[in-house]
Amino acid sequence: MARVALPKHEQISDPAVEGIFAWVTEMEGSVPNHFYVELNFPEFFTAKLGATKVLWEMGELTMEEIQHVGILVSQANGCPYCTAAFCTILNYGLGTAEDYVGNLLQQGLDAVDTDRLKSLLAYALQVNYDPGAVTDAQVVALRQHGLTDKGIVQLTHTVSDFSSYNTLNLALDTDYDYRDFWKELAGFTASN
Repeated sequence: MARVALPKHEQISDPAVEGIFAWVTEMEGSVPNHFYVELNFPEFFTAKLGATKVLWEMGELTMEEIQHVGILVSQANGCPYCTAAFCTILNYGLGTAEDYVGNLLQQGLDAVDTDRLKSLLAYALQVNYDPGAVTDAQVVALRQHGLTDKGIVQLTHTVSDFSSYNTLNLALDTDYDYRDFWKELAGFTASN
């Protein structure tokens, strides 16, 4: 059970929150518990989700690439909640085949068939695991796949952004409200 309240307001009067809820409903089919956890600090909620929106919409990465990063970073960080959230967006919101998303969870980089995406994900996982160990060669590979400095900064911030959501949901034990299917395919136990 979540360690903070889930203030599910009947009527949201803040247009920024209404917009966030409309988008997440389109991408995931409903408003998940994470967003209600965030509403305990509404001033930061709109700022944080606003920053996430910029990361997801204003850079050089596609929405599909961003969700791949979210899935693998969240899985690496042991966050079943976020892993399932980004699986849901990739599958439900963006129409990626369920089998492909399942293979990504089970095979990681081996499930990816494009060099660009493999390079992005390898860099993202390195940043997540040990950012100080990122090599010049990894950054050169990103450039070879079309990223400019803007895209490299976007990708690096995206890893950090996902990690912050992982931290919040793990620390506050957000009530899991996604399909158990994603949790099982990701290799999380029932206690996660």
